[in-house]
Amino acid sequence: MALTTKDTQKIAKLARLRMDAAEVEHFTHEINGILHWVEQLQEVNTDGVEQMTSVANLTLPMRADVVTDGEIQQQVLANAPMSDYGCFVVPKVLE
Repeated sequence: MALTTKDTQKIAKLARLRMDAAEVEHFTHEINGILHWVEQLQEVNTDGVEQMTSVANLTLPMRADVVTDGEIQQQVLANAPMSDYGCFVVPKVLE
């Protein structure tokens, strides 16, 4: 598959890019090179190759999914102008 300059102009218009004739020629050549490379990749036989998400066979360390309060209540309340019973004290909003 090869793109023409007309195709590149249409892509540029859809992407709302302004290009002069030299840029259209340049990007037509670049896109055609990329498409040619993708066609070469499609020729590679990948039967029996396991899918990978990373080149390194690493697993992330997992922690227990336990709900905690963070155990820093006093540090948080130290920033409050007023606190009572371990909670922030704020003025009434509704009467």
